[in-house]
Amino acid sequence: MTIHQAVRRWIMTGGVAAVTITGTMYGAGLKGDQTAKQTKKKMLEATPDEIIAQLEFARADLVLKKNEMERKIARFKERRSEERGQTEPK
Repeated sequence: MTIHQAVRRWIMTGGVAAVTITGTMYGAGLKGDQTAKQTKKKMLEATPDEIIAQLEFARADLVLKKNEMERKIARFKERRSEERGQTEPK
């Protein structure tokens, strides 16, 4: 009888865990869909001035990232040329 209860307990535990995980994933999907719909609705209702402001903000962010990346590449090339200069006999 104790084996039967143990098996039943394991089945119930697994079932509860499966239902909890499935519910969490489904709820997260619903939340993501709802957020996407709200974002799309905001974009459709936005005035041209608001759209331009958003695009300018996005452009400024991308230019900042571009400048940072160019600076990192230049620093990398500088270090690489210094390393090559030190390893080659003069």
